[in-house]
Amino acid sequence: MTTKRVALATCSDLPALDKDDKPLIPALAARGVTAEPAVWDDPAVDWAAYDLVVVRSTWDYATRHDEYLQWARKVPRLANPADVLEWNTDKQYLHALEEAHVPVIPTVWLDPARHFSKRAVHTRMPAFGDFVVKPVVSAGAKDTGRYIPISAQSRALAIKHTMELLDSKRWVMIQPYVTSVDSAGETCLTYVDGVFQHAARKNALLTGPSQPTKGLGLYLKEEMSAVEATSEQRAVAECALEVAGQTLGLDGPLLYARVDLVTGEDGPLVIELELTEPSLWMHYAGDNPTLERFADAIVTRL
Repeated sequence: MTTKRVALATCSDLPALDKDDKPLIPALAARGVTAEPAVWDDPAVDWAAYDLVVVRSTWDYATRHDEYLQWARKVPRLANPADVLEWNTDKQYLHALEEAHVPVIPTVWLDPARHFSKRAVHTRMPAFGDFVVKPVVSAGAKDTGRYIPISAQSRALAIKHTMELLDSKRWVMIQPYVTSVDSAGETCLTYVDGVFQHAARKNALLTGPSQPTKGLGLYLKEEMSAVEATSEQRAVAECALEVAGQTLGLDGPLLYARVDLVTGEDGPLVIELELTEPSLWMHYAGDNPTLERFADAIVTRL
């Protein structure tokens, strides 16, 4: 009997996987499946030799987005699929959620092809309340900054940040900063095979303007803790996943998903829908056997 083989796709910064994903290898071995990390842009990897490729810690894709999508399209059996990755790695997917009446953070979108002047950028920024500037393709809060509109210096930095992103041909998002993040953080809900598993709390990452990130790693340091998701949060998360499935024409649940929520004045808001390479934070699952269910879900796809 031939042993099934699974590649856990990662990046060159984490060639042995992130610590959250390493337990998948023995969990799959216990099910008679050989799993091993494989760096997504390593030309020596024969992706066709695997029965399934599961995207995990490919966290350096943001600066090489086109190359990453080209790789995804060439992998014969990929979870989550390449069309999901293409849709989800550009945060303009939030349009689809908003049009379907999923509560999201209101966003101003700036297209670099429109060649905005500094004055035009200035007029699109909020007059009141802190706000956030970030590119539509990013990971780990890189190239993202928080600004204060009533401070001339902060506003000037926001304009400079926006112009630098636009000049590098990157779409830009401008969003009001949801102040509840400072006290309550983000609530991140993990799903495996379409079924809710557990939630984790992520503390606020943004304290000021965007800073140079060279040498700081793949993402900004996150402070996490286990948390109970409310029924209202789960309802919003599951609505977002349903809309994603309908938009993408999926005929079944995705292998994994994570929905990140913040609390607005009227309830939960989707800040990100993570279908590409989310940390599932399985070590915050408590008594919930997320790891075992994840391994089972992988096996069912072989």
